[in-house]
Amino acid sequence: MEITGIHATPGYSGFFFDDQRAIKQGAQQDGFTYEGEPVTDGFDEIRQAGETIIVDIELADGTVVRGDCAAVQYSGAGGRDPLFQAEEYAPVVEGPVADELVGRDATEFLANAELLEELQVEGDRLHTAIRYGVSQALLAAAAEAENTTQTDVIADALGTEPATEPVPVFGQSGDDRYNNTEKMFVKGVPVLPHALINSVEKIGENGEVLLEYVEWLVERSQELGPDGYEPRFHIDVYGMIGEIFGAPYDRDEVVDYFAALEEAAAPFPIQIEGPMDVGNRADQIDAMVELREGLKDAGVGVDIVADEWCNTFEDVQAFVDAGAADLVQVKTPDLGGIHRSGQAVRYCEGTETRAYLGGTCNETETSARACAHVALATNAAQVLAKPGMGFDEGYMIVENEMRRTIARRKREQQTTDSDTDEITADD
Repeated sequence: MEITGIHATPGYSGFFFDDQRAIKQGAQQDGFTYEGEPVTDGFDEIRQAGETIIVDIELADGTVVRGDCAAVQYSGAGGRDPLFQAEEYAPVVEGPVADELVGRDATEFLANAELLEELQVEGDRLHTAIRYGVSQALLAAAAEAENTTQTDVIADALGTEPATEPVPVFGQSGDDRYNNTEKMFVKGVPVLPHALINSVEKIGENGEVLLEYVEWLVERSQELGPDGYEPRFHIDVYGMIGEIFGAPYDRDEVVDYFAALEEAAAPFPIQIEGPMDVGNRADQIDAMVELREGLKDAGVGVDIVADEWCNTFEDVQAFVDAGAADLVQVKTPDLGGIHRSGQAVRYCEGTETRAYLGGTCNETETSARACAHVALATNAAQVLAKPGMGFDEGYMIVENEMRRTIARRKREQQTTDSDTDEITADD
């Protein structure tokens, strides 16, 4: 079925854009916003409303499908593309992108998505957010044209066998790390709570505050969770363990702290995201390898998760090849086309590294649903509940999309099996 039109409408995403450089340089919070002047190009304020471009693709039969362009909360930081401004980039979608894709066969998802990855405007590749959003719409178009699920389209494109049960969802609490986490316990969320441990105050000068929080997680999870609840704890420390202990990361003091985290979390597994941030990819990989080896030698069973300096597909490859993490976060908007996230998950297959299909709170319900299909198609280790920082909405969106897709695939398989049985009986 032919693509007959592509339209772009500026809209809002699920959270905010924050000028990370200004915040790291000491900008003070003023209620929900920040005082001071932004320092990253494109920002008018240190915190400003997140934006999206709603991409509508029209098909020859009149059907309209959608994808949403989105960029991460800390847009424009750490080597990422510039701040994503919808009004600026909408003409690109309706101009060069539409010129390239209108008239193409909607069923050719992978070819269309790869074409988008290579497209250049005035010598530059398209902004990652554009590739991300338009590829979602291309995925939806292929599924519609083939009367199948987006999961099946991705699985066919990547050569995978989709999961038959929902991928474990990872809930993110934001700063409301007690109330939101209790919500997660009540709903039996399998991986939680993120907790946003991004300051010495939140971790403690010697790590004692985080240890107390982990002990609370264990106790409260069993009080509030469903019968037989066995959560996996995943905490993002934003490099703060490196801040309070420093290198080298395989020395006794550091390893002993991870052993204490493991003991506090027992009997449940715990994984720590971004244990340090040393300023560049090569040194970050070396530090993570050093920590992993120290933990392994000491028999400490805490998994570590790559986040800082692991943004692009090439970054994921580098961390996996070096054995620098037990999990890598695949930050979906930073990889561009949504198929690239699926390819990044697949790159972890056959290695010691598991794939966490992540992203950002600053996405939309449309992009979150698309990512749920990627998670199912690739059977990722876990998938982020998104968008927003309130937990409930993102969890509902991602979990329900996976459940309805699995139910549909089972119904269709039963119908196929029944038809096959009837043909066999007639023979």
